[in-house]
Amino acid sequence: MKELLAIAAGGAVGASLRWWLAGTVQRLAGGAFPWGTFAVNALGSFALGFLFVWLLERSSAGELARLFITVGMLGAFTTFSTYSLESVRLVQSGALLLAAGNVLGQVAVCLPLTWLGVQLARAL
Repeated sequence: MKELLAIAAGGAVGASLRWWLAGTVQRLAGGAFPWGTFAVNALGSFALGFLFVWLLERSSAGELARLFITVGMLGAFTTFSTYSLESVRLVQSGALLLAAGNVLGQVAVCLPLTWLGVQLARAL
């Protein structure tokens, strides 16, 4: 139960940070390109890559802190960071075909499904 509460609390922080940062960046950058989301995904990817290693290899932080930060906060901040970390770990383990399949597959599947969801919502 402690693990679930740590993840939920981190999720509340991450989602709030995502909303604030994406909105702030978008207002500052302007334009049609989603700079806010781009910035959140880039920052979240870097943060998860860094903190995943730091928390496991260089920190004395406990499991609850790790869950709060990585699964909760950064998971809610951007799931793109998780996708990126998983792809990097596949490359590092030598599973290049799996890494390529993950990268290409996620784009090939998720973009059309997003489009399909938009179309379905508009049709209903």
